[in-house]
Amino acid sequence: MKRIIFFLVTLLSTVVLPTFAQTVQIQRVNPTNWWIGMKNPNIQLLVYGPNAGTLTYTISYAGVKLVKAHTVENPNYAFLDLTISPTAKPGTIQLVGKRGNQTITQPYDLKARDGLPKGQGVTSADFIYLAMPDRFANGDPTNDKFADMADPNADRTNPFYRHGGDLMGGAQHLDYLKDLGATAIWFTPVLENNQPLTNEGGVMRSAYHGYGFTDQYAVDKRFGGNEAYKSFVKKAHATGLKVVQDAVYNHVGINHWFIKDMPSKDWVHQWPTYTNTSYKQQPITDPHASEIDRNVTVNGWFVPFLPDLNQNNPYLANFLIQHAIWTVENFGIDAWRVDTYLYNDMPFMNRCNQALMDEYPKIHIFGESSVNNVVDQSYYVRNKIDFPFKSNQPGGLDFVVYNAITNNALKQKNNDAFPLYETLAQDVVYQDPTKLVTFLDNHDTDRYLSVIGDDFEKYKIGLTWLLTTRGIPSMYYGTEILMKNFKDPSDAEVRRDFPGGFPGDKENKFEAAGRNDRENEAFQFVRKLATYRRDNPVMHSGKLMQYLPQEGIYVYFRYDGSKTVMIATNTSDKEVSCDTTRFAERMKGFTSARNVLTDATLTDLKLVKLPAKTALVLELGK
Repeated sequence: MKRIIFFLVTLLSTVVLPTFAQTVQIQRVNPTNWWIGMKNPNIQLLVYGPNAGTLTYTISYAGVKLVKAHTVENPNYAFLDLTISPTAKPGTIQLVGKRGNQTITQPYDLKARDGLPKGQGVTSADFIYLAMPDRFANGDPTNDKFADMADPNADRTNPFYRHGGDLMGGAQHLDYLKDLGATAIWFTPVLENNQPLTNEGGVMRSAYHGYGFTDQYAVDKRFGGNEAYKSFVKKAHATGLKVVQDAVYNHVGINHWFIKDMPSKDWVHQWPTYTNTSYKQQPITDPHASEIDRNVTVNGWFVPFLPDLNQNNPYLANFLIQHAIWTVENFGIDAWRVDTYLYNDMPFMNRCNQALMDEYPKIHIFGESSVNNVVDQSYYVRNKIDFPFKSNQPGGLDFVVYNAITNNALKQKNNDAFPLYETLAQDVVYQDPTKLVTFLDNHDTDRYLSVIGDDFEKYKIGLTWLLTTRGIPSMYYGTEILMKNFKDPSDAEVRRDFPGGFPGDKENKFEAAGRNDRENEAFQFVRKLATYRRDNPVMHSGKLMQYLPQEGIYVYFRYDGSKTVMIATNTSDKEVSCDTTRFAERMKGFTSARNVLTDATLTDLKLVKLPAKTALVLELGK
């Protein structure tokens, strides 16, 4: 680790300018193409190659104007501002660069938009399934590893190496997700991570997680590459599933091509010596915070091998924003989950969010801000608090609800729903709390079942809360078949392969025959609730009314003009006959109910029997 830090400080302290060679080349243009008919007619091309910044550029193409060419410290870069008129036609633009007697012509495609679904967004009507592509399913073993990549390893017996899962494998199991009741699939990042193995705590680890990009315009070929991703998205849409992509704006991998040859010294956040973020959220919102504490939180590096990008650099900002728009248009994704949201520059994030929403008004964006209170969480989304900075992010991952359920209400011997009630009681701070994405676990946490002590009854209570309260529920792969484990001793323990997703697996838990009785019961429980939620708008779009928990009993209602559903949970260790008189405001006029989970009918609603550690979902009738 010390050698890595020394290397980074040495590499990034200055931009090493290349020798002014006689030959000039253009090796890369990003974005790799663009389209006519976009709402924003302006685009900035990054042109890269030996001495590409020393060329004088011209364009001759009807409807396309080269407004300005920018140079930076490193002569290997040029940034070209183009305006594309609504009258422009699809075709190939010729970028012509001249220096002395040398002329270079670089073709650049201007495409027609294809009209396929994209930017559809996810809403409270959706149920998101999160998976790690490397650990979910392997559809093409021939792309598991490549000798020409910085990490040429693939070995399923090693929990820290790549295991070979890919986009084809994911596509082969979309029907499984559809049957479960999911309406959207979110994979951890699929972009190229041509990163070397890193020594973390004495263990060599690969970048199978995907959070160290080395080329934004290339889907990792170990996942199948760009065409496999296009195919995956099209098949997901044909199956009735939306696609969420994982964005990373805060940092890139140390092997990224523009880190190896940076355009300018301020491309990344520079420090006199290596400085890690404190991982503390408080200085960002603390009105009494020191500037150094805030600076370390936001501009310190996440880890030594992930350089921290300086989004105040205007060329970098344009690069990141245009890539986000290009991704939606090129692949057809529907929503963005933004990694490490709170560590980004917030004005940049507002600009990026707005650019996406301007082009795709229905798109949803929800960032990861791992905070522990409602006020801090509200800072990063549209809120009603008088903060000096106002975020325009429509949604976010609801870490406060996650903590309320898993680490308070249900953890081990706790038997009190009040933390969840109290968290939801503070929804007044948000512009729209239904846009928050709720969850019980993910790839960075202990698995839900282990946190609650392998208690199957508590498992069902938490899943009931997740799928019946406000927000957009998200579930981590394998939770539906009772996968478990803790992060200690490593993250790999909560990122194990999905049984049946890989050639040679002895068990196939994608199929009922491969699951044991308890696993099938869990799967069917999730399926029952998820499909009921999907098919009944009251469950995802109806109003929410909750009542103070008393003696382990927590009752709330989802209701609209056509239906009323009562959710009653008993987290205590004893059976209770719940007197419903207190709930008259919502139950008046109803005389019967159907138990959604069992289809049993209740004909007397005055007393509702709740066995120990039980969740009831009752559709009320007259």
